[in-house]
Amino acid sequence: MSGGLLVAGTTSDAGKSVVTAGICRWLVRRGVKVAPFKAQNMSLNSFVTREGAEIGRAQAMQAQAARVEPTALMNPVLLKPGSDRSSQVVLMGKPVGEMSARGYHGGRQEALLGTVTGCLEELRSTYDAVICEGAGSPAEINLRRTDIVNMGIARAARFPVLVVGDIDRGGVFASFFGTTALLSAEDQSLVAGYLVNKFRGDVSLLEPGLDMLYGLTGRRTYGVLPYTHGLGIDEEDGLRVSLRGAVRESVVAPPHGEDVLRVAVCAVPLMSNFTDVDALDAEPGVVVRFVDRPDELADADLVVVPGTRGTVKALAWLRERGIADALVRRAAEGRPVLGICGGFQVLGERIEDEVESRAGVVDGLGLLPVRVRFDRAKTLARPVGSALGEPVEGYEIHHGVADVRGGEPFLDGCRVGAVWGTHWHGSLESDGFRRRFLEEVARGAGRRFVPAPDTSFGVLREEQLDRLGDLVEEHADTDALWRLIEGGAPPGLPFVPPGAPPLGAGAAESRGAAPDPAPQSPEGLDFAGSAGSRDEGLEMGRPETQREAGESQGLEFAGSAGSRPVGLEIDDVDVNEEAS
Repeated sequence: MSGGLLVAGTTSDAGKSVVTAGICRWLVRRGVKVAPFKAQNMSLNSFVTREGAEIGRAQAMQAQAARVEPTALMNPVLLKPGSDRSSQVVLMGKPVGEMSARGYHGGRQEALLGTVTGCLEELRSTYDAVICEGAGSPAEINLRRTDIVNMGIARAARFPVLVVGDIDRGGVFASFFGTTALLSAEDQSLVAGYLVNKFRGDVSLLEPGLDMLYGLTGRRTYGVLPYTHGLGIDEEDGLRVSLRGAVRESVVAPPHGEDVLRVAVCAVPLMSNFTDVDALDAEPGVVVRFVDRPDELADADLVVVPGTRGTVKALAWLRERGIADALVRRAAEGRPVLGICGGFQVLGERIEDEVESRAGVVDGLGLLPVRVRFDRAKTLARPVGSALGEPVEGYEIHHGVADVRGGEPFLDGCRVGAVWGTHWHGSLESDGFRRRFLEEVARGAGRRFVPAPDTSFGVLREEQLDRLGDLVEEHADTDALWRLIEGGAPPGLPFVPPGAPPLGAGAAESRGAAPDPAPQSPEGLDFAGSAGSRDEGLEMGRPETQREAGESQGLEFAGSAGSRPVGLEIDDVDVNEEAS
């Protein structure tokens, strides 16, 4: 058996990532060898696989839910916003360029269909089932012709589609009906039904609406998942950080010592891998908050300057807000500061950047004896080492190369007094190291805080993934879901008018049925374009709140750093000045 399912959503943040992870955990617990897949993802929250490939952290989390090792096959296309007009495109785990909307949706995205379907077929040849996650909504009619992540991949693989809707937002029946009615007849034939997410209250009050929805669409609802506090996963976008949200919304254990420890995280532009602080918030007695004003640092025992896709932009933001001066004062007073990746670079003496911002030489905050030069090649690594007498594991994703010229060694960075800096993401997930680090912070802050001796971040994450599996198993019709995965969409699903609107002369899709898109190879694909152009009427999402890849995001390749897949031609052209 080589079955599969596409989990689509009526909107971004409808719960696709959660449901995909929950289905993966449910399946693996019943003995099914399962893998997650997302053809195209937009996120600054990424991860490095053991073979050195960069993929979305959500897919890495889903792989953990499936109890398999994450690989580039599970997320072949990753888009990393660098401004509101451009994103870095990561193909098969390696950066290949910068792109804006006109270039990407003007044919180059569609040309990657052969690549993503090839990855999916390789997974299908290895696993019993592949659970795909869509992006945004499958009814984004302006993008359907070049879609490779929603109905495009479902059509290519002939996978049934389960549409998830967030009822907590309201309008879920209209969203289910409208999503279906805006698809062509061919696309609709794969939409098997719906899954309601985040329901509060008595399900019996919802059932008449589900019956009416069935009467209108001929499609059943496969489950109603209750609103559940404290579900922790690695988010793709926004600031709903996984275990931080779990701690905030559930019963918080009291501090193990006499004091709590307050952590302020600077909400820098283009923040990346904000999940680095999840492990801190998992500790009893540690309170984490994101801040954007200098006065919010005053009562913090630790300030974290996190990773960012725009180091020079983040540095300017810190100075404009007055936070840079507050950090300098903290360092002079011996109060703890931690910089991670881009945050580490900001704390150094000098940044030489002709790659990311193209700003040339920029003075850093001068808190660490480090000079950073941006290289066109991206460092993607899974380092292992030790610090504070404890073993540490992490992962690296950066163009900046640090020349450390002093201080006490700290992972690959350094420490001077109460200021630490490192390129290693994920280091705080190493339990022993995290406890020793928090002890150092408490000592520097003068707090009688004691880390709990038995907090295991890995155990907490596994418990959260099991809770996702429980949600699916207890509140979805799993027998019917299995029939979908094994046998595909039910035959004879009715067409819901009006269907997909015409896309203009010569468009492949039109009202009603449409031909299957032919898979294409990226061989010889030219990924160059003018970064200043934008499709008319195409809304560009703010990268700080990153919407998903299926949405209208600004992308147009300009030649970029790092190794490139064989056969992928990219011309080096200037990126617009705002691209980070």
